Amino acid sequence: MDAEYSELDATALAELVRSGAASPEELVDEAIARIEKLNPQLNAVIHARFDKARTEASSVPDGPFKGVPMVIKDLDGYSAGDPFHGGMKFLKELGWTSDHDSYLFTKLRAAGFLFVGKTSCPELGLIPSTEPEAYGPTRNPWNLERSPGGSSGGTAAAVASRMVPLGHGGDGGGSIRIPSSACGLVGLKASRGRISLGPDKAESWSGLVIYGGLTRTVRDAAGFLDVVSGPMPGDPYAAPTPARPFLDEVGADPGRLRIGWSTDAPGGLAQTDPQCVASVEHALSLLESIGHTVEDARPDDVADDEVTQHAINIISANIARALDDWSEKTGKRIGPDDVELHTWTFAEFAKSVTATQYLASLEALQNATRASATWWSDYDILVTPTLPEPPWTFGSFTSTPENPLQGTMRSGQIVPFVAPLNISGQPGVSLPLYWSDDELPIGVQLVAAYGREDLLIRVASQLEEAQPWSDRRPPVS
Repeated sequence: MDAEYSELDATALAELVRSGAASPEELVDEAIARIEKLNPQLNAVIHARFDKARTEASSVPDGPFKGVPMVIKDLDGYSAGDPFHGGMKFLKELGWTSDHDSYLFTKLRAAGFLFVGKTSCPELGLIPSTEPEAYGPTRNPWNLERSPGGSSGGTAAAVASRMVPLGHGGDGGGSIRIPSSACGLVGLKASRGRISLGPDKAESWSGLVIYGGLTRTVRDAAGFLDVVSGPMPGDPYAAPTPARPFLDEVGADPGRLRIGWSTDAPGGLAQTDPQCVASVEHALSLLESIGHTVEDARPDDVADDEVTQHAINIISANIARALDDWSEKTGKRIGPDDVELHTWTFAEFAKSVTATQYLASLEALQNATRASATWWSDYDILVTPTLPEPPWTFGSFTSTPENPLQGTMRSGQIVPFVAPLNISGQPGVSLPLYWSDDELPIGVQLVAAYGREDLLIRVASQLEEAQPWSDRRPPVS
């Protein structure tokens, strides 16, 4: 079982359980053994659920992923009876625990998944690198001196190191796709409204945040999306209902597609590293060999300096509200010493954003999305780098009293290719098709029109077949 567990994805492990070749208890024990062995090096899992997972394994629901262990991020949803700190030292010191499941976790439990642990994230998911003051840095299994990205960096490190076959994350500005790129995983961000954020939230970050998963294979990404998709009571809107299960799109012929591409960061917000440019060129070569047409073309920029400022207005207001909300829930007023400097800077800035300015910012993001939407009438897929640079070292996101915006400014250099999809609500997937000269993963992002995860999955599975990546393992695994 040791070798099988390391090599098989979640779909294959579930088949072992269905066939009787493995039991849920055996799979949970395998996951726990790996966490105990590897986590001291990686600092990915911050809340163990070992005893709970072993107990739950004895009566796991008969879903499509029955008995498969996974990790869940300590943000982007609640799991009943488990700590929830959101990367905040404030909640860690209080020992705050959630008393109910978010709809997402209810669906994952019903699918048969077993939660073996919760993973680290930056405070409130605000920076794209997982190094919170509350828990210290999570390390990339490909190179321990490098970041696994964020904000779903703990999950990415756990999945890439093969502690578990997949894990949960959330994406408000690239937070699934960034760590997937940095850790050599498949990171699919679904369309806005595809996955319910209830019952606690109708929207998160005013519609920018999407929940989801990080996987090692395209079929696991599709299967995961199948079990968590669909509207729930009270949701304000829902993405279009797919014609059939997303898993059926794996291996399906997408036809001959017209594909645009760009390696220039939208709005000129970053300089793209030559190795990240090379990753796109490699992907385009694969796409052409499959039979698709590629052209140097992209939609109008959704993100420029003006739109970025509107996004900051919206995020700041939401962070300020989050601090107020936690103050109300805990009965203790949060002050500047309770959170990291960049978090407090966001919340303080929100005081300068009036209600009418907030609404104007929402309108600006919606107008930017509409302006770029016509491009998708002529093109099927857009290809870009996921990140403008390979995985980075630690410390560059740390704000100081002399430079309280350091974390924000550095984040802006990381997210220009991924954050526009959080504004537009479109689906995107990062695929591990390229590695740097020093063997660090470099992801390539594929983008489709709103509601077209089916097309993304078809093309992603073509690329996976053309250049399989699942046999590549990091040094720490």
